[in-house]
Amino acid sequence: MQFKKIVFFAILSLLVFTACDSKNKKSNNLTEEKAISYPTFILKQVNGKEIEIKTSKNKLTIKNYENKAILISFFATWCPPCKAEIPHLINLQNKYKKDLQIISLLVADQKTNDELNAFVSKFKINYPVTNGKANDELAKYLGETKTIPTIYMLKRDGTIMEKYIGTVPEEMLESDIQKAIK
Repeated sequence: MQFKKIVFFAILSLLVFTACDSKNKKSNNLTEEKAISYPTFILKQVNGKEIEIKTSKNKLTIKNYENKAILISFFATWCPPCKAEIPHLINLQNKYKKDLQIISLLVADQKTNDELNAFVSKFKINYPVTNGKANDELAKYLGETKTIPTIYMLKRDGTIMEKYIGTVPEEMLESDIQKAIK
């Protein structure tokens, strides 16, 4: 009987000390989380302006577009599905211009700004289009965007709400836009 009591107290002591040890580890993790730095991306629009995107955990803050839902579209000029969705994006930008901003980022395509400006004119694109190395860096940061078109939907607060891979029907985007702007 004495032996059972000793074993019981020994096991109970181990459990108490182990629980204390895990609390210390948790506090170290919180300190490590505070040390994480998130990158800022400067995207170059084909019209010469810049778009600054600050990142944080599950959020993107886009300077000059605060308090708007954002739709970030990764595309290439040679991509037929990318070209097919442009009229839908134009419609959505027109319909929700007060509450939504669409931004297109050229990836997987080497074009000069003059070539890309001709593309923008041909398709009558009414939202910012960006070109440059920062586009690929942002695509990589968001999770190795390998398929185009790829679209990210952000709520007004910058939280990433949805990721779409491939062509998305306009009605589905519109339904999610309505959720994002609330």
